[in-house]
Amino acid sequence: MSALLQTNMPDLKLLHRGKVRDLYELEGNLLLVASDRLSAFDVIMTQGIPGKGRMLTELSLFWFDFLQDLVGNHLITADVAKMPAITHKYRDQLEGRTMYCKRADIFQVECVARGYLVGSGWKDYQKTGAVCGHKLPAGLQLAQKLPHVLFTPATKAPQGQHDENIDFDTMCAAVGKDAASQLREITIRIYEKAAEFAATKGIIIADTKFEFGLHNGKIILCDEVLTPDSSRFWDAKAYKVGTSPESFDKQIVRDWLEKQPWNKKAPPPDLPADITQRTADRYREVIDLLKS
Repeated sequence: MSALLQTNMPDLKLLHRGKVRDLYELEGNLLLVASDRLSAFDVIMTQGIPGKGRMLTELSLFWFDFLQDLVGNHLITADVAKMPAITHKYRDQLEGRTMYCKRADIFQVECVARGYLVGSGWKDYQKTGAVCGHKLPAGLQLAQKLPHVLFTPATKAPQGQHDENIDFDTMCAAVGKDAASQLREITIRIYEKAAEFAATKGIIIADTKFEFGLHNGKIILCDEVLTPDSSRFWDAKAYKVGTSPESFDKQIVRDWLEKQPWNKKAPPPDLPADITQRTADRYREVIDLLKS
């Protein structure tokens, strides 16, 4: 199966082509198409991950349904047959990887929930004893479960740049205190509900990030939700405090790239077929576990 690296639908108005998604305007709403593109170290790889866009969409749809009692979302339909007629001739590009969505005013912050001490949070803790300004007890270890879930917002960086962690006061200045407080509460509640469910499937959700928008005056969940691209999933059976657990995501690609003579700038090296296939298998594995 070849990877869909970008859509080609000249009759539709392309608004934006991101790291993974192609975004179109359609009858006042949005068409989000998840390609098979993969980025690592903020560089888009030349080769995609076969079926990745369909898997991301499948998992987002699962979580939108699971979380709908907590927060509304932007989904109108994922069934191409129910989308505007102009899309039907592009069914081969859209089937299984597309969401037709309400257009919302997106909050320009990433809403991050952290349940475990890992990644940039671990580096921050080692230097300061805190994670994004949240003071933590001394003596915590790598990958240890945190005493409570942390909300650590970040800026939405332009493509090719890293998001930057910000404190809650900075977020309040950006989106307003009331909205910031609501986003913090919703983020933590979503994370806790999802993490509790995932634990019953043998999966730990170490951290995740969400995107929210305003639609008709209400906060709704947008973009992708709790996928391997936006979250850190660990196998509970292999989890051990003090070590960095292997994730159900593109870590296979990152590990391979780290061994290459590459400066982490475009153009990237070509990915071997076995690396892209093994990565696809990891995405599929976590979806099958969650939906089992």
